Amino acid sequence: MSGTSATTKDAARDDEDLAYDVFARACPSRGTLEHVTGRWGGLTLGALYEGSLRFNELRRRVDGVSEKMLSQTLHALERDGLVHREAQPTNPPRVDYELTPLGRRVTERLLALIHCVEGAMDDVLAARSAYDGRRQV
Repeated sequence: MSGTSATTKDAARDDEDLAYDVFARACPSRGTLEHVTGRWGGLTLGALYEGSLRFNELRRRVDGVSEKMLSQTLHALERDGLVHREAQPTNPPRVDYELTPLGRRVTERLLALIHCVEGAMDDVLAARSAYDGRRQV
């Protein structure tokens, strides 16, 4: 392993003795990483960081997500312990979703990435334009 790769690997781990390795095919952390970083998972977590939301409020906040996809996303995030679902025994039933403490910790890091990407969009769009210009030769 080169010095750069070893440094990168060390920097990516908070603890040298982690029991899980997302780069290993069978590691269960890979599925959770997919739920968090997938198109709808990251947006759902980000929206819930703002506070507890009902299903339709969350659906409006995460523009473009279908009811089916949001439902599947919430189930996966709840199963991973990142989202808490609270059903109120009212008529009609009221269901609220909020981040768990683990979900808040994960989402804080995710939001840092989101803000980094948003802040770099001028550079990204310039790079895309340059790339597309070279490809049309």
